[in-house]
Amino acid sequence: MNYSKKQDLRKIISERKKQLTENRSIALSKKIFFQLESLSAFQSAKVILLYHSLKDEVRTHDFIEKWKEEKTILLPIVDGDNLKLKIYKNSSDLMIGAYGIEEPNGSIFSDYEKIDLAIVPGISFDAQGNRLGRGKGYYDRLLPDVKAYKIGICFAFQVSEEIPTEPHDSKMDLIITEDGVISEI
Repeated sequence: MNYSKKQDLRKIISERKKQLTENRSIALSKKIFFQLESLSAFQSAKVILLYHSLKDEVRTHDFIEKWKEEKTILLPIVDGDNLKLKIYKNSSDLMIGAYGIEEPNGSIFSDYEKIDLAIVPGISFDAQGNRLGRGKGYYDRLLPDVKAYKIGICFAFQVSEEIPTEPHDSKMDLIITEDGVISEI
């Protein structure tokens, strides 16, 4: 039953994303990161788990470039059924990985205890901190090992009243959209 509800929600959000122009996506992403940068959790973080965005996600590329010298930025790579983390150095260090996502090609980062902040993408989030991903379970397998403060970022139209959850789903500590903080759990 939850699977069907999740699939329906993914379709609804996908249709909403199609209405978003590239310029609007970039502008809204800047507002989201402005909100994020004002948080003490971000300001004090030294090691940050982020993601290299796809075109239909909150745009992280400029944000990564802005902070790569001041903070250690970790990006996930797809390795079979799991995500592994690598340190981002610069854009010339990227190569196309699974699902067309650009991934760093450096060495694996495995000291998860050193991660201060995790900034997580999602198809949708709710005010209780629940997250709906793309359905492959990559973040569901990664996030239990990451004890850092977790922030879900998305566009305001991606916030849902309620996300169907499973016992293995990881909750976010905070959700941020271009309109501000949605929830601090």
